[in-house]
Amino acid sequence: MSGYLYVLAAASLWGLIGPLSKLSFAAGMDTVEVAFWRTTLAWVFFAAQAVIRRETRIAPRDLPAVAGFGVAGIAGLFGAYVVAVEAGGAALASVLLYTAPAWVALLSWLFLKEPMGGYKIAAVFATIAGVAGISLGPGFSGEAAFGGKAVFFGLLSGVTYALYYLFGKYYLGRYRTPTLFLYALPVGSLTLLPFVHFTRPTLAGAIPCLILALLSTYGAYSIYYAGLKRLEATRAAVVATLEPVIAAILAYAMFGERFSCVGYLGAGLIIGSVLLTIWDGARERLRAPLPRAAAGGRSG
Repeated sequence: MSGYLYVLAAASLWGLIGPLSKLSFAAGMDTVEVAFWRTTLAWVFFAAQAVIRRETRIAPRDLPAVAGFGVAGIAGLFGAYVVAVEAGGAALASVLLYTAPAWVALLSWLFLKEPMGGYKIAAVFATIAGVAGISLGPGFSGEAAFGGKAVFFGLLSGVTYALYYLFGKYYLGRYRTPTLFLYALPVGSLTLLPFVHFTRPTLAGAIPCLILALLSTYGAYSIYYAGLKRLEATRAAVVATLEPVIAAILAYAMFGERFSCVGYLGAGLIIGSVLLTIWDGARERLRAPLPRAAAGGRSG
């Protein structure tokens, strides 16, 4: 169960991203500026860890893939997500992020050769149905449906988020997490830089950005990739969908964001998919055959 606990802890930290971003927006910071400082400050923490542990080496043949991840997975996700938060709210952005399991399931089946059992398929479809209920139904408190900008950038964040599972699953066997982010994060910062409108920093805006970098980026990804080493990519993706539920609760408590009845039904489907995934994983472990040595010991 340690893999599930790691992923759930990371999801809880990621659930802070939308509310913290809105606090920085309220303090006068530009939308993409928040993403830029989140990326840059997180790099400082990962770089310090990599240097202290002497985990800075990476094979030249892997640099293009890591740089590509910095562009799409870092700048693409961080930038699209904050735009979705600004356009549609923290709760909407977070749940649209979790179209990712559908992309992960397809890409994992195609490239990682992971099986697609019945329960896993059901969990993924429940996740997608939950996301659709929240994003395509009435807006907050039964108002008109969310605008196209919010939905587009929310879905874009889901597509780029899916890259984390596949990239991490492929490269974590070769490198530690700080090593990968040591090289990927500065590429992301440089990609975001042309789109940043810098504002005069204030304490009210800087503190949420620092928390975003330290807890929701450095801490969350370190914990998450530790969990991904213990779980297959699709299963980890679905378990992490607890994040939008946490974000929705915080958005309601802090900003009064409330979904319609259809939206809350969607949130229930997301929670159900998380529980189904955990149950299916436990069921498979119980049904797995004992190693030969263990079986021989019992028979003796």
